[in-house]
Amino acid sequence: MPKLSTPEKILRAARKLMDSGGADAVSMRRVAEAVGITPMAIYRHFPNREALLKRISDDSFASVAQDWEKRSKHRDVYKGLLKSLEQYLDYAQTHPNLFDHAFSVRRDDARRFPEDFRDRQSPTFNVIADKLAEGMERGLFRRADPWDVAMTLWGLGHGLIALYRAGRFNYDEKQFRAFYLKSLETAFDGIKQ
Repeated sequence: MPKLSTPEKILRAARKLMDSGGADAVSMRRVAEAVGITPMAIYRHFPNREALLKRISDDSFASVAQDWEKRSKHRDVYKGLLKSLEQYLDYAQTHPNLFDHAFSVRRDDARRFPEDFRDRQSPTFNVIADKLAEGMERGLFRRADPWDVAMTLWGLGHGLIALYRAGRFNYDEKQFRAFYLKSLETAFDGIKQ
C-alpha cells in the first residue's frame, strides 16, 4: 500500500471525525492530533476549516458519482436509474454525517438548481439526468426536461430519507428500503411511455 501524503492523511482523519461525529467534530486541532502534526501544519494544505470540509464533500460527491455511474450502466435504463437512486440510500445509511453535510445542511458553496445543475456542476446529478435523457431519447420515458425530472426524483428520494432519519417512519431499515424503492418505482411509472 503506498504511503499517504500529508494532505491525504489530513483528509482521511477529517473524514473519520465527520463520519463519527458530524461536521462539528471536525476541528483543526482534532484533525492534527489524529494525524500527528500541529494544527498550524494543516494550514499549509488547507487554508481554513471550511476548505477542508468542502474538500471532504467534493470527494464524497466524486466517489458517489463513480458508484452511480457504474450502477447506471445497466442495460435496462429503468433499472440503472433505480440502482443509482438506491445507492443514494446506501450512502445515507453508511455515512449519515457526510450525507447530512453534503445534502442537508445549508452551505454557501452548495450547488443551486437549476443553473449549477444544468451547467453539469454536480457529478452525481449528471448521472441521473443523463440516464433520464437517454430513456427519453429511446422512447422509454415521456419527453420532458430531464433536469426537472431528475430534481423531482431526487427530491422524492431525499425527502423520504430525511423523514426516515428524523424518525417519521415506524419501519426498520429493511422495511424502509422496500418502501423507498416502491415509491421510486411509482414515480417512474408516471414518466414511462
